[in-house]
Parts: sequence; C-alpha cells; structure tokens
Amino acid sequence: MYKLLLCWRYLRTRWIALASVVSVTLGVATMIVVNAVMAGFSHEMQTRIHGILSDIVFESHSLSGFQDPKWHMEEIKRAGGAAIAGMTPTVAVPAMLNFQVRGQWVTRQVMFIGIDESTHAHVSDFGGYLQHPDNRKQLSFNLRDGGYDTVDSQADSPGPTRPALEGAGWPYRRMRVERERLWRQRLESQQAPSAVNKETPQKTQSQPVRSVNAQVEAVLAAADAPADPATDAPLDPATSKQDPFRAVRPEEGRVMDPAQEQFTGIVPGIGLASFRDNTGVDRFLILPGDDVKVTFPTAGTPPKAVSDTFTVVDFYESKMSEYDSNFVFVPIQELQRMRGMIDPQTGIPSVNSIQIKLSPGTDLALMRDQLRKAFPADMYLISSWRDKQGPLLMAVEMEMAVLNILLFLIIAVAGFGILAIFFMIVVEKTRDIGILKSLGASSSGVAGIFLGYGLFLGMLGAGAGLALGLAITWNINTIRACVEWCTGQRVFDPSIYYFFKIPTIVNVYTISWIIAGAVGIAVGASVLPALRAARLHPVEALRHD
Repeated sequence: MYKLLLCWRYLRTRWIALASVVSVTLGVATMIVVNAVMAGFSHEMQTRIHGILSDIVFESHSLSGFQDPKWHMEEIKRAGGAAIAGMTPTVAVPAMLNFQVRGQWVTRQVMFIGIDESTHAHVSDFGGYLQHPDNRKQLSFNLRDGGYDTVDSQADSPGPTRPALEGAGWPYRRMRVERERLWRQRLESQQAPSAVNKETPQKTQSQPVRSVNAQVEAVLAAADAPADPATDAPLDPATSKQDPFRAVRPEEGRVMDPAQEQFTGIVPGIGLASFRDNTGVDRFLILPGDDVKVTFPTAGTPPKAVSDTFTVVDFYESKMSEYDSNFVFVPIQELQRMRGMIDPQTGIPSVNSIQIKLSPGTDLALMRDQLRKAFPADMYLISSWRDKQGPLLMAVEMEMAVLNILLFLIIAVAGFGILAIFFMIVVEKTRDIGILKSLGASSSGVAGIFLGYGLFLGMLGAGAGLALGLAITWNINTIRACVEWCTGQRVFDPSIYYFFKIPTIVNVYTISWIIAGAVGIAVGASVLPALRAARLHPVEALRHD
C-alpha cells in the first residue's frame, strides 16, 4: 500500500513529470489521428478499386481474346462450384477518344471497355457510380430524358452542385440541334445576299467604311452565335458551317435525325469530360447528349484502326482519378461487332476477360489458385483484384508502417524524458530511500515505487492522448473547416482527392497497441532508475548529503 501512496504523492507534487505526461499524450494522440486518417484513405482506395474490379479476373494474354465465353463460364462454374456468385464477359482495348470543345478537337487516350449491361453491375459496384438514378438501378445505353444528378450522389452531405447536368440528356441534345439549325440558316441567309451583290454592280465604298462594316458584322455575328451549353462559350463560325450532328447511318443509308435518334451509347469516366475548379465545382466539357468519336484497333492480324461515333448517355465516377480519367464503357455486343470478334460462320463471339464475383466469405487466394489449376497458364491469366493492384496496396501498407515507426519515436522521446526525471528523483530522494529501507522496505518494494510511478505516468498520458486523439478524429472535418476559415487557404483540396471530407476509421486493435506501446515505453524507461534505487544500501543512503 505504501508504494501506491508514494506513487500518487509523487504524481501530484512533481510538476516536472507533467512534461513527460504531455509528451506521451501528444504522441498517442498523433498516432491515433494519423492511423485513423490513413485507414480511412486506404479503405476508400480499396473500396473504389474493388468497385470497378470483380473479385477475380479471368483474362486472355492477347487483345484478340478467346472464343465462346459461355463455355468458359460453365467451366469456371464447374471448377469453382458454389463459391462462384456471378460472372460477366468484358472486352477491353486501348483507344483514342475525340470530342470538340469550342470548335477545337480534344483527344484523350482511354481504355475502351465493352460490358454486358444486364450482368456487369452484379459483379461489381459499377452501377452505383453512375450519375442517373435509373442507371444506378439498371444500366441502359439509351439516352435519358433528363433527371441527371446535380449533386454528388456519393457524398454523405450535399456538396457543390453540378448545374450543367440539370438539363442533360434529350433536352440538351434537342436544344443543341435546334441551335445548330438556326445557326446554319443564319449563315445561309448571309451568304445569299453576298452572292447577289457579286452579280449586281454597286458603287464602290471606301476601304475604311468597308472595314468598319466588316467589324460590326463580325461583332453582331459573334453576339448572335449559338453558345456551347457545356461551356457557355460562342461556337466558332468557321467550324459551325458543318453540322456536327449531321451523320449518315451506314446500315440504313439515310441521314439520321439527331434530335430524335442517337448513336450507340457510351459511358465515359467523369474525369474525361470535366475538371474540378478550386471551389470544388465540376466544369463539364461534354454532357450526356453530345456525340464523341472513338478510334480503336480491330481483332484481326495485323490489327487495323477503326473509328465510330457514339452518344454520351451517362458518366462514371468511382472517385479514383486513374479510372475516371481513363475508362470508357460501351455495349459489349457493339464493340465485338466493330472489332470483328464475332465468327461470321458460327456467330460465336470472343471476349478477352471474364469478371467473377465470389460468394461472401470465400478465400480469394484459394479460389484463384483453384482456377489456375483448372486452366492452362500459357493461355489465361487469372488474378484477384488485390493482385491487379498489388504494388499500390503494398506501397500504402509500407507507408503506414514507416509512418507509425516515425511517430512512435515521439513517444520514445517522452520515455527518455521519464528516464532522466526518475534518475533525478533517485538522487534527490536517496535519504528517503535509506529511511524506507531502514524501516523494513525491501529492495523489490523500493523498485516497485518507481515502476509504479512510471506506470502511472504512462497510463495518465495514454488516457489523455486517447481522449484527445478520438476528439480530433471524430471532429477532424470541423477542425479542417475552422482552420480554412481562419487562414483563408484550403487544407484539404477536393480537386486533388475528389471527395469533400477527410475519411477516418477508428480501429480498436490499432488503438490498443498504441496505448500498450506508450505504457510499455513509460514503464521501460523507469526500470533503470528503479534498479539503482533498489541497490542503494540503507547506511550509505542515510549518509548521503
């Protein structure tokens, strides 16, 4: 009992120990906050990666793919058994996406992916990343008649709006076609009088007057020119002479009506069609209802480049910039037809990958190895979604490990402070130690006093650090907003991370080892002073001045 009483008295009266307590508190709080934020980022990243990739990817080594995906899926089902929850075939090839902005062609390198709209959403979270509520329920490559989200559907709280999507779809497409028609009529009406004037002799105006009139006509034409709804910028008259919506359907041999018809639907990543400004608002270059061109290789040997026109029907937003600025989705049947992946004699199509979803609780690595044994490795590449992003996931785990080691050094510094303070206490209390031993205190009892003192310091610092760390973690976005309001600068830029709040995950196991480590360092730092105090001889201690 006397050991606890002395420890409590030293803890109350020794203000120098407060420095050690504060060091432990700050170290524990910092580690809790950093680990919670890193765990949140890691979880968000893995969720988004897994959202586009199924559990296991069964693919060909060649872009030409393999024939008869139905037979392959039956063999996969036979090898995997009840663990196979769903499958869908896909075709993925590199391609070039082209669209016009203010009369200028924009070219982007993309991954062109053909998917089965009826089954693809069952093996991944693809459907939840679309911008139209009906498409999130069931994907359709037909253009919707408005109703696209003007706010981020994945945000927990309403964020910056996307006003450009308010009239997207058929309303925007019809408005765009009508503007183009009126602009062509205006150009034709302006060209007709000029043709008549060339045939009718008129008085010659002076050059300055003709120059002024030309400038006025140019200004009026620019003012009356139809604006690009995606950018609110006037269209270039030079490029508007040709109707960008006027196209011939080869299979029908007629001119299609773009106000009533569309090309094959396409769903590009939102990063290809927009950019985010410094206020977090998305500015769109193209909208659902616009037409784009895609150039891609055929499946023949050698491959040839072919291109076709598609109509944007929705946007894909996984919030992984690598995917949102690279992936473009179309119906798999159309891509197979355009690439020549359907056997003309048998009608059997080819694909270059099959996405496989496993039942909950299935061991990914075990099922992957089981499928690898059933199919030859020289013809098929079978990997899990973790294998596909292995280097990235390993880099994040390594970063967290190194960061924890560095942050743990903060607590280690506090441990050295405790070591120095306890040595000072042993020197200062040498006579008191001698009196205790002369009264019958054992060496282990004296050592227990200092060990208990270190335990108290560690527990007090770890407890305060736990409270401070959890308070900061649970209110980190409020703190961020306050810091941004005070400094006038963004601490967490949504244009970089593509979400509007800092994600955090509090892991009980992580908190437990942080607290245990902090208390262990505090107790470990008190071992040497405790041993020195225990070895003091009572007579020599009483003679100490």
